[in-house]
Amino acid sequence: QAHFVESGGGLVQPGGSLTLSCAASGIWSGRNPDNFAIGWFRQAPGKERELVSCIAGGHDDTIAYRNSVKGRFTISRDNAKNTIYLQMNGLRPEDTAVYYCAGGILAFCDHHLSEDDYDVWGQGTQVTVSS
Repeated sequence: QAHFVESGGGLVQPGGSLTLSCAASGIWSGRNPDNFAIGWFRQAPGKERELVSCIAGGHDDTIAYRNSVKGRFTISRDNAKNTIYLQMNGLRPEDTAVYYCAGGILAFCDHHLSEDDYDVWGQGTQVTVSS
């Protein structure tokens, strides 16, 4: 039922920008729990997967960012299009990773950036920052 599809990745020079999109189907119908959340994760080769940013998918509008991307990345959603975006500016080589959109009805988004209970995942989109 729930299905996420990421797009927008690619090759960009340091300092450049990309916007990722996540088409999320099957999760916006009915009344979502207040603790429903959507997150953007990333995983670089040989490194642990990390939560980059999250946005509440229920009744509140809480947004949170990992410290390493604060001031550079912006998460947003368009409920009419069932789409979540991650605008990435000032990209650095260390931002190179596969980026995933994920969600869960038990996931909770606040400044603690908990990675627990994200159980619906997209296939990922590659972002490469290199000159």
